[in-house]
This record gives sequence, structure tokens and C-alpha cells, in this order.
Amino acid sequence: MRPDPEQPGGLHPLLAERFSPYRFDPSAAVDDRALGLLLEAARWAPSAGNSQPWGFFAGRPGEPEHERMVPYLAPSSAQWARDAGLLVVTLARRHVDDTELQYSEFADYDLGQAMAHMTVQAQAMGLAAHQFRAFDMEGLTKELDPNPGWVIVSMIALGRAAGEPPVGRERRSVADLLSAPWAPSA
Repeated sequence: MRPDPEQPGGLHPLLAERFSPYRFDPSAAVDDRALGLLLEAARWAPSAGNSQPWGFFAGRPGEPEHERMVPYLAPSSAQWARDAGLLVVTLARRHVDDTELQYSEFADYDLGQAMAHMTVQAQAMGLAAHQFRAFDMEGLTKELDPNPGWVIVSMIALGRAAGEPPVGRERRSVADLLSAPWAPSA
């Protein structure tokens, strides 16, 4: 692990070493056990009222599910995402069951929690994850036809990264994280 002057010494290596690759090893398969662990990690994420408003559509190269997703990748993401061992479409259930609410303001946030859990689990398994939105949302929604109340939010490519993480990854400072919402606008 490369030292990072901005990184506190206590940051967990799974977080410190995580990166979103732009190249995946097409020969590295994600087997059933790995897929199960990734989904299990997402399943245990916290959610508002334990609503667990997330769902997934997953496919590996050579599977019919994968073939349904690939045509909707934008050219920019198709260059690298199709080589990942697993593509996952993420969905949020924004309709709140058994209430008068027609929209859950927490659904996308909770889905993000589930994806963070999946990402850390992938890192622990020696896999890399790259979340993205470069795909034809309308076309993929028509293709997959989720039930009412469910919406596609993003995709994630998972697999073995090809190549090393970039040197010198940039991150905003902790001071900026705390001050940016209240800093005067330019």
C-alpha cells in the first residue's frame, strides 16, 4: 500500500485500497459463491425502518442476463464494463408499502448503503467494483420492465481489476467536506 499524506493511519485497508478500475480481467470469472457473498453483503446494509428498498438484476458474461444489459451500455462504459466478471443493475423501491407516502426520500440513500456494503465485500474478496451511470436508462428500463414503484438507479461492474490502481488518487480534504456546504458561492 502506498502511503498517502492525507490518509489517517487508522483507515481500514479495504477502504484505503479501494479504487474503481477502468479495466477488468475478462478471464476472471465471478463464481456462484462470490455472487452469493456480494448479494449477502448488500442484504445486511442498514435501511430506514428496515425497509431494504433495493433490488438487483445480475449477469455474468455468457449468461442471458448479461446479454440483456450489454446493448444498453454507453460507449464510454462498454469499453471496460463488458469485461467485468459481473454486471449488476441496481434498483430502488421508491414506493412505500402500507403507507400514504408515494415516495420514499430514503430509498436511493439506502440503496447506496447496500452498494457500499457490496463494494467493501468485493474488495475483501480481491475483487474490484466500479459503479456507473453511463448507460441508456430508458432503454434498459424498457428491457427489464421492473414492477411499479421500482426504478433503475445505476449499474456496477465487479471483477478482477486489470492493472494497478492509479498513483496519486485525488480526494477532497476533510476540511472541505466540513466547510463546502456553507462556503460562500462564487
